[in-house]
Amino acid sequence: MAEFQITDMILTSIENGIRTVTLNRPEALNAFRPEMLHALRDVFRAAEIDGETKVIVLEGAGRAFSAGVDLKVLQGVTPVAGKISGVFDEPAYEAATAIRQCRLPVIAKVHGACFTGALEIALHCDIIYTTVDTKFGDTHAKFGIRPTWGMTQTLPRAVGMRRARELSFTARTFLGKDAVSWGLANEACESKEELDALVQKRASEIAANSSAVIAAYKDLHQVALENRPLEEAIAEEQAREYPDITDTEERLAGFR
Repeated sequence: MAEFQITDMILTSIENGIRTVTLNRPEALNAFRPEMLHALRDVFRAAEIDGETKVIVLEGAGRAFSAGVDLKVLQGVTPVAGKISGVFDEPAYEAATAIRQCRLPVIAKVHGACFTGALEIALHCDIIYTTVDTKFGDTHAKFGIRPTWGMTQTLPRAVGMRRARELSFTARTFLGKDAVSWGLANEACESKEELDALVQKRASEIAANSSAVIAAYKDLHQVALENRPLEEAIAEEQAREYPDITDTEERLAGFR
């Protein structure tokens, strides 16, 4: 397994086309610092073009996925109208964009805790797997900070507007089993060990398929999110071309 260090706060390794990106501040429950977000941006951009990576798994070291923003970084920062200035917003926007627009499929493997900024980052991923007892929450309102990393757009798309309003307005904690029942997560396992096994299985299944076709799916799913009239959207699906798909004949040959 090849492994290298982006910063001491982000680790990445690759095996059989599966690139694991690990938030590596376990002593602080992987709370985000600006340099972590810059590193996330860089590793996703690099993985997209390295020619080896077929699927990315984003996880947290230690007891949690991430507790969200490291509030210690904000000491001495004067918020303006609920914004915490460019200290976090610019690197977070760039990291979220790199994850969301990545041509590769991205799995968030979420355990322990996933609060606010961490939930926003997870929601930019394509798939979320978790454990039944993982704690989630959007605490922006609790701390008087307005959302700027995408929460108001991604959470309603995941759980519906009424549920999103309840979760954000109350800032209440909910569990992984709730996240699955509401559509925020795909599946919740009973233990971290089961979660590890599930993610390995699903990532391997994805890596075995055509990366170019999956990239086409990601592009076409964006059309679906535009809420176009159905006939127009289907016509767009038919009209788009994906010349990078060159493995069809080879894959079909395996079934002859």
